[in-house]
Amino acid sequence: GEQALEIAEALVRSNAIDVVVVDSVAALVPRAEIEGEMGDSHVGLQARLMSQALR
Repeated sequence: GEQALEIAEALVRSNAIDVVVVDSVAALVPRAEIEGEMGDSHVGLQARLMSQALR
């Protein structure tokens, strides 16, 4: 998730593109969730990721 949003931000800042459409927010999995163990609590990680990305 973070990597995809960083790439999108870099493309927008470089003026290579003007608009980014995220078709599936659910597909933007936070790094902590990918690297975490089964059963770890990941409450609010995706919401926090989207909040930071949209600032």
